[in-house]
Amino acid sequence: MLRRTARVLLGLVMTIAFALGGVALTAGTAQADGCYTWTRTLRPGATGNDVTQLQIRVAGYPGYNAVLAIDGSYGPATTAAVKRFQAAYGLAADGIAGPATQAKLYALQDADCTPIHFTYPELNKCNSTWAGGAVAAGTARANALSSMWKLEALRHALGDQSIRVTSGFRSYPCNSAVGGASNSRHLYGDAVDLGASPHSLCTLAKQARYHGFRGILGPGYSGHNDHVHVNQGPNRFWSAPSCGI
Repeated sequence: MLRRTARVLLGLVMTIAFALGGVALTAGTAQADGCYTWTRTLRPGATGNDVTQLQIRVAGYPGYNAVLAIDGSYGPATTAAVKRFQAAYGLAADGIAGPATQAKLYALQDADCTPIHFTYPELNKCNSTWAGGAVAAGTARANALSSMWKLEALRHALGDQSIRVTSGFRSYPCNSAVGGASNSRHLYGDAVDLGASPHSLCTLAKQARYHGFRGILGPGYSGHNDHVHVNQGPNRFWSAPSCGI
């Protein structure tokens, strides 16, 4: 908790410093932990792994019924996502990921690159290796990381109140044990089940439409009256009839 608080304070101090123009720092000096450090300002037209790392963190801001491609290319969709992220956190919404935007991202992440309000164990209650699913362990883990950043955006949009994760990655044995579908997205590590409290299930399902989830299943859909399922599968399918979705 102290480590997270220190990062948040560091990000706040740096953002204020940049806004006041009284501190000359490079993006590299803004590093807040051991996860990742940007070494340049990113803007439309940029390409590379640093753009990919940015896209992972702003993928929860694609707009209604949209998904941001994680392709390392800073195009119009990435620009729009960065603007939404900036606006959500009170930054100048210019679509350019400069020091202030990067500082906010540093403040939002832990040393393992997960957002501060979600953890790998939270999204994998099956095993500690991420193995045994439909994809390689590293892929399942990367998919879970992407989901966590989208959940962080969802959490912030809902007033920064906690979101309760009830299920994430499952190996084939874990999936069978809970009666999961044979082709469940949980096997890929890109699906998360959310329980009510403090938000209603319908509140979660409706808001998830803005944060890059292709799959949303909730109340009124068979087997989903007690949770909301979100995923990043290849096909768009939303169904929560009791919520008007």
